[in-house]
Amino acid sequence: MVVALNNHLQTPMYFFLVNLSILDLGSISVTIPKSMANYILNTRSISYAGCVAQVFLFVFFTEADFAFLTVMAYDRYVAICKPLHYETVMNSRACVQMAASAWISGILFSVLHTGNTFALTFCGGNMVDQFFCEIPQLLKLTCSDSYLSEVRVLAFNACLLLGCFVFIIVSYVQIFKSVLRIPSEQGRHKALSTCLPHLTVVSLFVCTGVFAYLKPTSSSTSALYLMVAVLYSVVPPMMNPIIYSIRNKEIKGALRKLTE
Repeated sequence: MVVALNNHLQTPMYFFLVNLSILDLGSISVTIPKSMANYILNTRSISYAGCVAQVFLFVFFTEADFAFLTVMAYDRYVAICKPLHYETVMNSRACVQMAASAWISGILFSVLHTGNTFALTFCGGNMVDQFFCEIPQLLKLTCSDSYLSEVRVLAFNACLLLGCFVFIIVSYVQIFKSVLRIPSEQGRHKALSTCLPHLTVVSLFVCTGVFAYLKPTSSSTSALYLMVAVLYSVVPPMMNPIIYSIRNKEIKGALRKLTE
């Protein structure tokens, strides 16, 4: 709302931030409200349709969220390392195409994972050992080796995720090289104070997500899986608003103008 109502914030970076904010809100709304409702009502149930919807929406929001984080790393790379080409490279058409690609990729991966998971035959009971319907925990309930097709899809998805992560790392390495050449100490501090928290949250999301989805389910305790699930599903969407909005002077200044 702040970005939409302030003409000075009509830039590619804030356009992507609006999309990221919507995805973060959606991602955390898929899991936390249901968990809170179950706690308040002293129940641990979820319908089959509710579980399908939860898997579909969670995968959609998290996949699209990470796609936008990748796009935003590229945006910052162009802005800092190639400032003279920024307006040409990050024009409005390119931004819309990148945003549309991120949303569409989220939908495609979500359809693939949800369809592949719920096409399997479940015969291991109906107890999901997690606070939401998580694919690795659902695969524990499937019969024999029927889950291997989804495991292959998850492995392929993890490879793409790691590819995007490498792209983000390379982008930030180039950014840090450019930042260290800035003569002003204040300018270096400002750039690093934004980049380092972003990189930390992305690293946390990737490492815990890959661990949760690729580690053999029989080799870890329930408590460990619960902690890992919280780290990749709750912490990143909670930290992104702090990194990009609460710590952002332009956002805070625009918010003050709206409330005055």
